[in-house]
Amino acid sequence: MPRTKGNKNRPKTNITKDYASRIVEKQEAIASLNTEIASIQKAIEEQKNTLKEKKTEAEAVLKKLLASGMSADEILEKLK
Repeated sequence: MPRTKGNKNRPKTNITKDYASRIVEKQEAIASLNTEIASIQKAIEEQKNTLKEKKTEAEAVLKKLLASGMSADEILEKLK
């Protein structure tokens, strides 16, 4: 009778690490990912603040140009 294929034919793997060391490794990985997430969130907040500043600056320039008598079409042409 031929041997069945599947799990019975595979060699058994040696588990050299115990569960405690695996848990420690996973906790270290989680900690490093959490610090990476925090740094990414900080970068996003900085970029948001930069965009808000630029938006405020652009609005001020637009108001200045409109107050000087320039039409919206002329302002759009300058932006191109």
